[in-house]
Parts: sequence; structure tokens; C-alpha cells
Amino acid sequence: MMGLFSRKKEAFVCPLAGTLLTLENVPDEVFAKKMMGDGFAVDPSDGKVYAPVSGVIKAAFPTKHAIGIEAKDGTEILIHIGMDTVELNGEGFTSHISEGMKIKQGDLMMEVDLAFVKSKGKPVITPVVFTGGQKITVNKANHTVKALEEDIIDIK
Repeated sequence: MMGLFSRKKEAFVCPLAGTLLTLENVPDEVFAKKMMGDGFAVDPSDGKVYAPVSGVIKAAFPTKHAIGIEAKDGTEILIHIGMDTVELNGEGFTSHISEGMKIKQGDLMMEVDLAFVKSKGKPVITPVVFTGGQKITVNKANHTVKALEEDIIDIK
């Protein structure tokens, strides 16, 4: 029997609101072919990016286009905001994080001006990749999801 104070494992939540996609739908071969790891993508309807798990920011790129997180259980997650957005040099992005910072699930990490990014000809599709070899099953592919929604994927 479980003790009164045992905590259930934190469920992974969606970092952005939008349309949930499989990685195969990402217009970039590195992500579509899962060269960096399995995961999913979101075509965002809103520019707010939240922490999908509690943990530590392992990488906060100066260009603000990508965030590396290490969850409390050691799972490594890369959130890559848009395609070729590194070329914007942080323009259109407002970061609320720094490398080494502890984050709690649901913390606002980044705000992105989606209209600005699109005006520069960059797709805003945002891959969320598990870089440690986990296998991901996308449960709600092609459905609209809310930020912080649970049960969007299964992690094996």
C-alpha cells in the first residue's frame, strides 16, 4: 500500500497551446527523422511557452529559439521554437529563464511574437524532443491542445 506522503510521478504537460503534431510533420529533416530524439511538435496558437515539467534549465540559448530542460527524474527535453529561428538572434522572443535556473511545471519560460516570426518567413512549428532515447506515442495528433494539458503523449 502506498504511504500517505508518496507523490505520484509528475505528468508531462504540453508546453504550448496549439495543434499537436507528430514529429514526422515538422518541416525540418533533423526533427522529422528523429535524429535528435523522439517527441512531438505543436503548431502554436499562442506565443507563451511553459515548463512541461519541474527541473532545471540546462540550456538557455542567447538566441532564445531553444530551451533545454532536465526534469527532476533526469529526462532531458529540448523545446525548439520554430524553424530556422536561430537566425532571428532573439528578436521577437522574450525569455523568462536563465541557464541553471530551477523551474516548476507551469512556469512561463518564453514569450514569442508569433506574427513577427511568421513575418520573417519562419515556420512557428515547435518540436519538443526527448533527447535521452525515450519512445513517444502522440495521443492527440492533429487535435487542438491547451498549454499545460496532460495526457497528450505516452513516454516509454
